[in-house]
Amino acid sequence: MHIDKTLPKKILAWYDNSKRKLPWRVGKKSPKKLYYRLLSEFMLQQTQVKTVIPYFNKFTKKFKTIKALSKSNEREILKMWEGLGYYRRARNLLACSKILVQNYKSRLPRSIIEIKKLPGIGDYTANALLGLVYNEPRIAVDGNVRRVFSRNLNIEENKINFDKFIKKNKKKFFITKRNDDFIEALMEFGALICKPKDPNCLTCCLNKTCKYFKSSKKIKNIKNKMSKSKNYDIFCYINTKKQIALTKNNQISFLKDFNIPEIKETNNVSNNQNWIFLKNYKNSISNLKLNINLYYKFSKKIPRTFNWYSLKENKEFIPSFTKRIFRQVSTLF
Repeated sequence: MHIDKTLPKKILAWYDNSKRKLPWRVGKKSPKKLYYRLLSEFMLQQTQVKTVIPYFNKFTKKFKTIKALSKSNEREILKMWEGLGYYRRARNLLACSKILVQNYKSRLPRSIIEIKKLPGIGDYTANALLGLVYNEPRIAVDGNVRRVFSRNLNIEENKINFDKFIKKNKKKFFITKRNDDFIEALMEFGALICKPKDPNCLTCCLNKTCKYFKSSKKIKNIKNKMSKSKNYDIFCYINTKKQIALTKNNQISFLKDFNIPEIKETNNVSNNQNWIFLKNYKNSISNLKLNINLYYKFSKKIPRTFNWYSLKENKEFIPSFTKRIFRQVSTLF
């Protein structure tokens, strides 16, 4: 599995002419580089660029440096993250910033082993940060990069060992001193040219050596499979003050530590006689499909692990999952 030796220079030339202006792309010597890269990498995990930009700008306006971010608290960070989803990233970002400030004097460790000990950082993010911050000869292999190489070779992604592939081609990949730009260029190229659907093959700078473009038998993209739908019953205590009772005491792993009403997974058709059925609706979190039966009852008393929250305005962080419940219940008033 060898690439054409002209690939890096062609992609870098394309990048120089076509890259997007993104707020986290600062000068190579900028003191903001580590902070901006760390923040953007956490936000961009499983989230599109256009969605991330306003959140990134909001964070950097409030927290000018990684040290300022580290002095914040979980409640404040989660509130600012509200609507971006995958909230574990926000908690990991805060924990990571505290460790970097306290243990590494606001610097990124040089060792990939040390970097991967930081909360929320795996192989991809560790390689990305080392390349983007320190210009090390590394490739951060995300979905875009896998697709670019897979198509260039016309070999299905699941049949490529990308670690071995990169090592085998390292003398071709790292022929310039622009390792940081090459990391970005590959990801940008996958996002804008070698797209999952309708790739721009005719105008692609790699089409002369791309086996996908030349082949009459092209590989197919691997689609992310959604898991089977799961059924949940949600029980909402509400009162005449337009409040709803929420708790963090639940056993649902993907909602752990979040304010939600009482929730139970069910494999059968629900029959909850003490509750009034409101509606059924669909929701999804990550790769989970949720089939939800929503119940309610007016009550002045609630279990001791619950607290009352306004259906309209809350200074506390409320996850999107719960906000959707708020919208359903608000129709009762």
